[in-house]
Amino acid sequence: MDMRTSSYGTRRGEVETYFDRTAAAAWARLTSDAPVSGIRATVRAGRDRMRATLLGWLPEDLHGRRILDAGCGTGAFAVEAARRGAEVLAIDLSPTLVELARARLPASLGRGRIDFRSGDMLDAALGRFDHVVAMDSLIHYRAEDVITALATLAERTAHGIVFTHAPRTPALAAMHAVGRLFPRGDRAPAIEPIAEARLRQLMAREPRLAGWQAARTQRIASGFYTSQACEWRRC
Repeated sequence: MDMRTSSYGTRRGEVETYFDRTAAAAWARLTSDAPVSGIRATVRAGRDRMRATLLGWLPEDLHGRRILDAGCGTGAFAVEAARRGAEVLAIDLSPTLVELARARLPASLGRGRIDFRSGDMLDAALGRFDHVVAMDSLIHYRAEDVITALATLAERTAHGIVFTHAPRTPALAAMHAVGRLFPRGDRAPAIEPIAEARLRQLMAREPRLAGWQAARTQRIASGFYTSQACEWRRC
């Protein structure tokens, strides 16, 4: 599938517009220490727990490892990985958020370093990686597009991919229905709930993922934040 002309490409444009223009200020506040509403506080807490979970699935010592932070946002994950010694390429569709990530970069990262860029996380020109992390950057895409994106990344990944998707649950569906009542300017592009069994079925059918296996999985639920963490490893 050509990701530039698929439904992935259409949705990617919507995501870029939302995070770079519509919600840039709100996202900057959410990812800071500034006070936020009760609903957004649960999202912040959930994202903090998810970040810690995905970091916990990576080696403690990342010295000499190259990591792609696919959909880096304001850079919190990239900073923690770099502090473990990693060379991180952190990329996001939103130039606004990438500039904010650069502004928030600590004075010292120890042995690691971060290369922040704005653009498409699937760009082959980004090179090869030891690990890929995609935290909440695929939740707006259909299952078929998620698998195609992960397969594209897997071709250039030596060890493992950790990513998240929105699980298909009745409670999450109800939350999404409530979310549609928010003012249009506060709405993100629709989240696409995906059953984990569906992802595994599609994974088994994708030739480029023949050398990969699903490993750990964990659901993080915090108020209005619910996301499923998944780990895939090269066999």
